[in-house]
Amino acid sequence: MNRRHSLKAGAALVTGLTLIPVVKSAGENLVSQTEDSFWEVIKKRRSVRAFKSDPVPEADLKKIVDASRMAPTAGNQQPWKFLVVTDKNKIEALKAAKLKETETYLKEEKKLAGEELKKQLSEYDKQLTGGYLSAPAYIVVLTDNNSRYPQYNHWDGPLAAGNLMLAARALGYGTVHITDSFSEELTRKVFNIPEYYTRVCITPVGVPVEWPEKEKQALGDFIVSNSF
Repeated sequence: MNRRHSLKAGAALVTGLTLIPVVKSAGENLVSQTEDSFWEVIKKRRSVRAFKSDPVPEADLKKIVDASRMAPTAGNQQPWKFLVVTDKNKIEALKAAKLKETETYLKEEKKLAGEELKKQLSEYDKQLTGGYLSAPAYIVVLTDNNSRYPQYNHWDGPLAAGNLMLAARALGYGTVHITDSFSEELTRKVFNIPEYYTRVCITPVGVPVEWPEKEKQALGDFIVSNSF
């Protein structure tokens, strides 16, 4: 390997990239081991709403959070906190709280009672158990209201969540960006989240029962050149 290629490989390693030199002659370029997989991860990420019970290893959850914390942030303030939930009792507590909230809504807003109320709650219980709450792990993305630039937290938080979902997909796990399906107030009570944190989202993490097939619109539908 000539000096030019050695310098390029060394710089890449310093920045955390793994490069494989495939130089057969002095003029060949270095090839990134991760270039193709990066684009595949982006293309294959999907919102998943039903999961297998297979546990997610702690090492994988740490990799996912590690990728999340590397997201861009205003003034490098890094205002986030990631609540990782794998305790089945906590997940059951979240379901119980959601069912109680739903029961109140059905009684007060829909005026349901008796057998019809029980039927609706039973059906919703099954939906939760086989859907959002079927995953073995959950990550609640939070931002700290006491950060250096709290007025930018509402931008920083979603950037971390985006990294989280791509990192999970890279490891073979599904996620979904949940906001109002489980309210911030509900998650705050169940997980005892301090008032100085604002919730960005909560996402299950797990192996999908199946990967949803979703067609994306053509690239040309989104690009505007220079001016409208």
